[in-house]
Amino acid sequence: MHIVLLVLGVVAGLGFWWYRLRAAHDAAGEVVDAVGRMRGSMRRKKIRNQNQLSPLTAVNDPIVAAATILVAVATDDVALSTAREETIRAEIGKLTSPDKLEEAVIYGKWAAAQIADTAVVIDKLGPFLAERLDGAEKHGMMTMARNVCAAEGPDLPLEAQRFRRLTQKLGLEVH
Repeated sequence: MHIVLLVLGVVAGLGFWWYRLRAAHDAAGEVVDAVGRMRGSMRRKKIRNQNQLSPLTAVNDPIVAAATILVAVATDDVALSTAREETIRAEIGKLTSPDKLEEAVIYGKWAAAQIADTAVVIDKLGPFLAERLDGAEKHGMMTMARNVCAAEGPDLPLEAQRFRRLTQKLGLEVH
């Protein structure tokens, strides 16, 4: 009888430890799954951020960059008014041909609509323009931006901040 109890005790002990090891394995699997989901989420967020900036990374022409910045500043949490769009066309039209003007304004409107934050547009395209423009052209860019914002349209609540940021990104002295 004592041998049967010994065998039952050993079997019960093995069953207990097998159950404990299986529970530990399941818990470890859940931790690994949670870490995998977190890593996947971080990877997807990074890809979303890269895709969000892709309209700006494709810009390789200063005229298109200027048009995109002007549209972004003019549509900072407001709709683009007809007067501001005409001002953008007039300002960019001084710099390029009518065909290039139309292309630049259309791309600028599309790219600015894809990026939710005007500061991101300025941060990404400001240094691009700073490398390619001389001092007079940089001041001209600021004048164009002021003319666009002065055109008739809804109030731009962050206008002063956007001008300050654009001035910094163009490498001009900030007052």
